[in-house]
Amino acid sequence: MRALGVPFFARLEARVTGLPAWPRRGLLVGLGILATGALPPLHLLPLLPVAFTPLLWLIDGAPGARRAAALGWWFGLGHFASGLYWIAHALLTEPERFGWMIPIAVFGLGGVLAVYVAAAAALTHALARGLTCRLLAFAGAWTLMELLRARLLSGFPWNQLGSAWVAFEPVLQGAALIGAYGLGLVTLLAAGAPALLAGSRRGGVAAVLAAAVLLGGSAGFGAWRLGEAPSAEVAGVRLRLVQPGVLQSHKWDPVLREGIFQRHLAMSLAPAALAPTHIIWAETATPFVLARDPERRHRIAEITPPGGVVITGAVRAVPGGNSVFQLWNSLYAIDRQGSIVATYDKAHLVPFGEYVPLRGLLPLQKITAGSVDFSAGPGPTTVTVPGLPPFGALICYEIIFPHEVVDPSRRPGFLLNLTNDAWFGISAGPYQHFAAAQLRAVEQGLPVVRAANFGISGVIDPWGRVPARLGLGAVGVVDAGLPAALSGQTPYARFGDGLPAGLALVALGVAFLHRRLKTSGGIH
Repeated sequence: MRALGVPFFARLEARVTGLPAWPRRGLLVGLGILATGALPPLHLLPLLPVAFTPLLWLIDGAPGARRAAALGWWFGLGHFASGLYWIAHALLTEPERFGWMIPIAVFGLGGVLAVYVAAAAALTHALARGLTCRLLAFAGAWTLMELLRARLLSGFPWNQLGSAWVAFEPVLQGAALIGAYGLGLVTLLAAGAPALLAGSRRGGVAAVLAAAVLLGGSAGFGAWRLGEAPSAEVAGVRLRLVQPGVLQSHKWDPVLREGIFQRHLAMSLAPAALAPTHIIWAETATPFVLARDPERRHRIAEITPPGGVVITGAVRAVPGGNSVFQLWNSLYAIDRQGSIVATYDKAHLVPFGEYVPLRGLLPLQKITAGSVDFSAGPGPTTVTVPGLPPFGALICYEIIFPHEVVDPSRRPGFLLNLTNDAWFGISAGPYQHFAAAQLRAVEQGLPVVRAANFGISGVIDPWGRVPARLGLGAVGVVDAGLPAALSGQTPYARFGDGLPAGLALVALGVAFLHRRLKTSGGIH
């Protein structure tokens, strides 16, 4: 049947599958890098079929599941190493201590995450026969591996394939139904469809047309949803997000920290067309232990709007004299009396950044200031402060975990993400982080407010639109209203990852059933 395919694709498949071992591996690494180009901040979506079409040909032509796994691993290495290169910026804040770790961090982490792609390729080869079914199986297996990647070994669901659509708001709306994972499944089905052009001409053309209909239908649904979207804001709320642009190398310098604190105070008082009701600073914006520092709390109280609060990130520590010293990466809300009216402790900590896993066994230090590991908070929490709807507090990369952003016992009115992306400089990392916040907004039908020390700060409405933002590396404030949340829950907010997981299992089940029927002679 391959001879009946479109000649160009049939010849290209023959050349790809006929490559010797090392050129084939090099090609796979390059294809993984191309797939990264479709993700934020580039959003070069046409690269996806270019990347996944040869990968599917190679998986289909592999002599066994083990060889398919190896093919997937090389693709994953290129994909994750190129997508996470910005981790090197964090290690360059103290290059004399951590610079040697850059190859290990970038390629080591890329190699570990590539195991998930290897598993998807092996599962595809083992369960399905025929390129059409293997496309279906690979989309399902990739989605299941993304779901597992979010949970195993503390979880790291960075750069979900569905994030490629953040720059295309109509298609992005599909996340309200099936989440970022389900959107990734749809994306992979469409991206892999051209691979079928190397087989039956009629079947290949039908697959490409089906992919176009799938994406067109998604865009049509999204356009309708956006057309029905109001622009309502919460009455009586005016936010000011302060983005001071403090370099990471300056942030904890004892000589500079008082000046950094004064910069936050001054920027909070900058003139505004409409007076802010609430002021929001970023993660660890105040380099002091505020619970023990009434003088600086008093200075914060002096700039707090009447009836509102200043919300800031800061380190929280156990009281002096406690037998076990503990630290938390925390959020504080401070009122006009200088009282701490609410706190939240970060629950999902960054390995090697905020704690060292297996500290007794690994001879490594965390790359953040100090030698004491941070302690974890209790998990998703809805926080209440004067003058604001209850909000779900999220610090730093907690926003990238779709299943951990909302307290199921008390749904918030919006999500507040405090972060310090100065660690990653002018790189793709902060853009990818902001894209994750947009996905969470659409999935949950909740606005997201994001205050970042170095950028990107902004306000995101429940449809993933960004009415106000301040770019990466800029210094200034974002003054904006608070968009209103949807009146009801989205399907994804109601059912969570069960929806994309169900779709992935259906895809795998259909592919496997087709194989069984074909083996038993039920399909000719």
